[in-house]
Amino acid sequence: MDGLEHVLAEAALGDTGFGPGAAQEWVSLAPAFTAARKRALVEMLAVVLDDHHVPVWDERAFDGAGLHSWALVQMSAVKAILVTAAGSPQRVTDEDVRRLMDTQRAPHVWEGNVLIHLSVLHALARLPGTEALVAEGLHKLRAHQRPDGGLPFVSDTDTWCTATCGAALASAGADPRVQHRLAAHLARRQLPAGGWSYTDLACQSDVDDTSVAVQFLHVLDAERYAGSVQRGMRSLYAVRGDDGGFPTYVAGAPSEASMTAAALGALTLCGQQHAPAVRQGLAFLAGQQHEDGSFPPDWSNSRLHTVFRVLLAARRSARPAPAVRRMVERSADLVRSQQNSDGGWGQQAGDSSDVISTAYGLIALCTQPGANPEPALAAADFLTTAQRAHGGAPPRPDSIGPRPFIFTVPALAEIFTLLALGHLRHRLAPVSAVPPARRSSPAVDGE
Repeated sequence: MDGLEHVLAEAALGDTGFGPGAAQEWVSLAPAFTAARKRALVEMLAVVLDDHHVPVWDERAFDGAGLHSWALVQMSAVKAILVTAAGSPQRVTDEDVRRLMDTQRAPHVWEGNVLIHLSVLHALARLPGTEALVAEGLHKLRAHQRPDGGLPFVSDTDTWCTATCGAALASAGADPRVQHRLAAHLARRQLPAGGWSYTDLACQSDVDDTSVAVQFLHVLDAERYAGSVQRGMRSLYAVRGDDGGFPTYVAGAPSEASMTAAALGALTLCGQQHAPAVRQGLAFLAGQQHEDGSFPPDWSNSRLHTVFRVLLAARRSARPAPAVRRMVERSADLVRSQQNSDGGWGQQAGDSSDVISTAYGLIALCTQPGANPEPALAAADFLTTAQRAHGGAPPRPDSIGPRPFIFTVPALAEIFTLLALGHLRHRLAPVSAVPPARRSSPAVDGE
């Protein structure tokens, strides 16, 4: 624990107050377009943990244009807490109150988002006549308390893990009967408009889950799951931006590199009719790339996360534009130059190797035709050695939410290891060498 998390822990324990400037570095780790809202979130946490904290108000944090349902609720909760702490409760509007109270009508924690549920309870507790709602909300919250006394960020990530695991099993050529069990589960979890969310408790779809689910279902059996795939594709196109990129959640929000690469992974699998959207999406990605080959922050703490997705999406592009070729070269150079001596990669330059970042790096290497196989084999050795040592230290936390807080999904270490080794399997052996009963498309990306 370090940085802002350390400051928050000390404030919660009453050891120190919330000093000025504690959040500046932390906010810089989030995408630039979220900076004002992230700063307001930190101010809210400071108020909740430190009675003497005087919040800083930034009106930009409370513009609801282009926000998805979770962000809108979080915005109203943050606003209610900050204005009541500042002695201006009249700034809480009827719409703010309606939005907060509506989250408490479900029999479970709203959208499976424990952090937002907590924010809402803190906000409601500062408003008159909400005692019964807060008490019932606390009852719902207790169901998520872990044996160690702590609380998770969200209730679960079951749909996300199922989709990524399905992609990994497909890439590894697992028994089709096992894959169809996962596919049937995903088909049942598809939302009416065609998208998927991270858990069956949530109704807010996202490009991440939808893209991976579409890829898995299409590769497993394009005919059998045609209806689900087509609805999923419609969901992706519904949020596509005019710049050719894709946001995480809703139309009108800023496009993001990682989400765009994920969506292009699905588009490139599903027919030439998507070629114009793919070309525009790749051009958007080329414009987002940094000089060192990396991309802006996303939902992973590893900078190779977006890189491997971009390389997979670009791999299938016919006659890529010069800017796209340069993007691929820079990303490939980044991957090759950052491999550690033990065969793995760390989350950022200079970090020690970890399993999930190494899986991302190995997938990226597998996209490079004619490359020296030794780096890929060294990465595979790192992963298999780590797998044999299972039961030791848990994987380094990689998932981010809300950005840039980091949380752990332990199953992802196994899933991405399998996905990476599946990509290596297809890279080293021709598809014809794989028994038909175990054969699956090497094109499945997983993300």
